[in-house]
Amino acid sequence: PLEMSAKKPVPFLRQVIPVRKKVQRDPRFDDLSGEYKPEIFMKTYSFLDSIKKQEKEMVQKQLKKCRNMEQKEKLQRLLNRMTQQEQAQKKQQKLRERELSLKRQQRELAKQGKKPFFLKKSEKRKLELAEKYAELKRSGKLESFLNKKRKRNAIKDKRHLPSQKNL
Repeated sequence: PLEMSAKKPVPFLRQVIPVRKKVQRDPRFDDLSGEYKPEIFMKTYSFLDSIKKQEKEMVQKQLKKCRNMEQKEKLQRLLNRMTQQEQAQKKQQKLRERELSLKRQQRELAKQGKKPFFLKKSEKRKLELAEKYAELKRSGKLESFLNKKRKRNAIKDKRHLPSQKNL
C-alpha cells in the first residue's frame, strides 16, 4: 500500500497519564479567601466613597447642561439610583454602629460581673422604630409620616371589609 496504516496495536502494558480535574471554588464560601468582616471591608474600600461622590457631582453637572429629554431622564434615573445607594449605605452603617455599641455595653457589663443580656429581634426592631420616630420628630416630618401610615392602614382595612357588591 502507498499509505501506512494508522491502526497501531495498543501495547499490553500501556501507561495512562492522569488528567488533573479542575476544581472550581466559590470565594464566598471558601476558607482560602478569608473571613468577611464588614468593618475591615469598609476601611479597605473607603476610597470608593470619594470616587462615587465625584461621579455624582459629574452626573449633576451633565444633568444641568443636558437638553435632550431622553438623555436627561436617563441621567435623572442614574442620579436617583446613586442617592438611594448612598442612603442605604448610611443606613447600614448606622445599624452596624448601633450593634457595635450594644456589644460594647454587654462587654462592659460582663467585665463588671453581670450576666450579659442579648436583645431579641423584636426588641431590636422596637428600638429601631423608636429611633426612627425620634428622628422624624426632630426633622418635623413626623405628622406627614403618620398621616401616610394611617392612609395606608385604612386602605388595607377597606380591602378586608366586605364590599357593597357582595351584599
